[in-house]
Amino acid sequence: MKKYLFHVGIDISKLKLDVVVISAETTNSVEHFIVDNTQKGVKAIIRSLIKRKIDLTTILFCCENTGVYTFPLRAYLSEKHLDYCIVPAIEIKRSKGITRGKNDKTDAKDIALYSIRNIDKLQLSAIAEKEIQQLRLLYTEREKVMKSLLLFGASKENEAFTTKEIYKVVALVNAKTIQALQNSLKFIEAKMKEIIKNHVELNQQFELIKSVPGVRQQTAIYLIIATKGFKAFTSSRKFACYAGVAPFEYRSGSSVRGRTKVSNMADKKMKSLLQMCALSAIKYDPQLKEYYNNKKEQGKNGMLVLNNIRCKIISRVFSVVSRQTPFVDIYKFAS
Repeated sequence: MKKYLFHVGIDISKLKLDVVVISAETTNSVEHFIVDNTQKGVKAIIRSLIKRKIDLTTILFCCENTGVYTFPLRAYLSEKHLDYCIVPAIEIKRSKGITRGKNDKTDAKDIALYSIRNIDKLQLSAIAEKEIQQLRLLYTEREKVMKSLLLFGASKENEAFTTKEIYKVVALVNAKTIQALQNSLKFIEAKMKEIIKNHVELNQQFELIKSVPGVRQQTAIYLIIATKGFKAFTSSRKFACYAGVAPFEYRSGSSVRGRTKVSNMADKKMKSLLQMCALSAIKYDPQLKEYYNNKKEQGKNGMLVLNNIRCKIISRVFSVVSRQTPFVDIYKFAS
């Protein structure tokens, strides 16, 4: 990454942005100001920097990942082709060392200092395509509807333990609510399919991913969302780490010898979807089924073997997308 003369740390909250500008040479705060977390507020940041006669191409903007609250900032910076990094909050927190107390100004300063100290490790961020953003929002809504269906479906338990006269008070309302939720679910899924179908590259990726045994429609969609159309990760190993299925050893000196295990820092939704894919694969994919049975016979832990299969599925997905050809089951040609 190139050298920057100024680093701008931005602490993002729902309503406001705390901005601290720091010189890379002296690491002294040049300025601190607060703006609204809107497009207008982000424009005010740029105007303030221009007013100080700072060349925008010599600035690296850095902020924590606060989900949707980062959108006005990242959308404007991407539009103006300015360099920025969005970093996980836990990474910045652990880099600060021992601290006492906190406020938004010092948080913004810590973010700017983090970008200066870790300039060799940082990677520039980029906003996802419009279609990826739409898919992410729709997938989130689908998750809400699925949870609501489970909650309202649980009301039927009352039918078995109460009289019909008592249960009918809620039965009609419950049935109408469930029907409305099911209709919403169908609409959301149809809309996601439509977005993918109308985008040539995403549609191709979608079909390629589904060719991998064990991977179904919703997992394929979430893989596209999580990888930003396979542009956010350069290898299957990095994505396996993101998904929480890559194993890491735990050892120090001669006394600490923990077992090799996966990390708790992961995309839990992706991890659960991959688990379902692995369970499906060992039923319907002869190669992975034989692999699973052989490892079990060798005395390997079942969950360990399933995790290996999750890694294999990720590797297969990245392979088919990389070579732009569907998965081929060569196992059936083996003698």
